[in-house]
Amino acid sequence: MTSLETLLKEGTKVLEQQKIQEAGLDAWLLLEYVTGVSRAFYFAHSDDVIEEEKAEEYRNLIQKRAEHIPLQHITHQAYFMGFEFYVNENVLVPRQDTETLVEKALELLKGKKAPEILDMCTGSGCILLSLLALMQDACGVGADISPQALLVAEKNARNLEVDKRARLVESDLFSSPFFEEKTGKDQAWYDILISNPPYIRSADIEELMEEVRDHDPRLALDGHEDGLYFYRKIVSEGKVFLKKDGWMLFEIGYDQGQDVSELMVENGFQDVKVIKDLTGLDRVVLGRR
Repeated sequence: MTSLETLLKEGTKVLEQQKIQEAGLDAWLLLEYVTGVSRAFYFAHSDDVIEEEKAEEYRNLIQKRAEHIPLQHITHQAYFMGFEFYVNENVLVPRQDTETLVEKALELLKGKKAPEILDMCTGSGCILLSLLALMQDACGVGADISPQALLVAEKNARNLEVDKRARLVESDLFSSPFFEEKTGKDQAWYDILISNPPYIRSADIEELMEEVRDHDPRLALDGHEDGLYFYRKIVSEGKVFLKKDGWMLFEIGYDQGQDVSELMVENGFQDVKVIKDLTGLDRVVLGRR
C-alpha cells in the first residue's frame, strides 16, 4: 500500500524526468483529481494510505501527462472567467490570456439592454458562454467549422445553464445558410462580434510546445502563411452583421497588433485600439463599426 505523500513524490519525479513544466503542480492536481483530497487534508494526512485501485489510476494518469498530453485533456476540466469548462482534444484549452478579451467585451456591453453577441471560431464556447453566464439578459451565436468542437460547446452551454440563450452553428466562417440568409438584409444583428481565431503562422506551429503542437486541434491554431487569414476574412465579411456602433474584438498574437489594427481601419472601423494583457503584451484589438 502507498501513502499520499509517497504517491505524490513518485508522480512528481516521473513528470520531472520527462521535463514537464510545473511537474510538481501537475502531479498534485492529478492526485487531487483522483482522490478528491484537498491541500489542507493532505498536509494533515499525507501519510494516509491510498487504496491500490486509486494509486494505479493515478499512475496511469501521470504516465499520460508524462507523454505531454495536456493536463486539461486528461481531467477534461479547464477553468475560465471563474467557470469550469469541459474540454477534450477537439478544442483549444481555454487560457487566462483570453480573459482579457472577455473582460473588454463586458466593459463595452455594460449598460446595454439584452445584448446580442456573435462569437466566431467558438471552440469550447468559453468566450460566448462566459459572457452569457455573466449577463443574464444576453443571447448569442457561436460558430465553428468543427462539429466535434460544437459538441463540446453544447455540453458547456448545458453545464452553465445558458443553452436556451446560446445558438451553436456549424459554419466555415460565414459560409453556412445561417449567415447567408442574413447577408444583404437591412437589419443588422449583433451588438458585438468577438473572436479568438487561429492566428499562428503555419511555419511557426512546429516550434510550439509539445502539448500545443501535438494535442491541440491544428484547425484551431493555423492562421495560414502570415497568421492573418482569419482576421482578414472576419473583418471584411463580418462587419455587415454588426449593428451601427457595434464592436468587433479579436484576441491576437503578441506581435499582430499593428497588422490587425490596420485591417480594421482599412475596413472602416473607428476607435481602433490595441489592449494589453496582464503581462504587458498586446492581446486584444477592437474597433467600432
